[in-house]
Amino acid sequence: MLRLAVATLALFTASLALAAPAPAKSPQQPRSTSIKTRINYLSFLPKSYSAKGDKVPLIVFLHGSGERGTDLNKIKAWGPPAIVEKDPDFPFMVVSPQIPDGQWWDAYLLKSMLDDVLKRYNVDPKRVYLTGISMGGYGAWDLASRYPDYFAAVAPICGGGIPRLASRLKDIPVWAFHGLKDDAVPEQESARMVEALKAQGGNVKYTVLPEAGHVEAWVHAYGEAGLFEWFAQQRRQ
Repeated sequence: MLRLAVATLALFTASLALAAPAPAKSPQQPRSTSIKTRINYLSFLPKSYSAKGDKVPLIVFLHGSGERGTDLNKIKAWGPPAIVEKDPDFPFMVVSPQIPDGQWWDAYLLKSMLDDVLKRYNVDPKRVYLTGISMGGYGAWDLASRYPDYFAAVAPICGGGIPRLASRLKDIPVWAFHGLKDDAVPEQESARMVEALKAQGGNVKYTVLPEAGHVEAWVHAYGEAGLFEWFAQQRRQ
């Protein structure tokens, strides 16, 4: 009787399986893709550079929205790329990436570029500095807050960021600049990042220029402010 009951149950279960409707075909299909990108940048090597000699310090410079495109010469308008065109004795290596028209700085892609630069050149990984202007100021805040272990110091100029990420920067020296009369990026954009960083006990300096507009802030930062001398004093532990 037991064997008959088991056989009957098996037949009943099989009949249910045969009677059950087939599952509907999903409209979604699994696929995969490989995405590669190309980042163009200007590089400047100091006179002291040697592939097998002492490692050199590196400045990564992020341009503003007006320098986007495919012509790398546009980046030479401001900041370190403009300075090294006239000063062959500049003591830092400088890497200045460019993004195409209509795009925004992407921290992950910049990190990938930096990884490649650190592999390719004889750079001191404990002396890597980051700075940017306007849109590049936003990019500098973002890149540093997402990958803080890469940088010995950061100088965002006329930018802004995400205050809740400021805690990630509390161990990195930061010197921010902004013009109080900036009519392109409100000074409050830098101020709220500085205040958030101060609240986390961060090592931050903030230079507000009362009579300066947008451009004047980075002219001051890369000129009389002594930013590069300050960079040279910072070293990641």
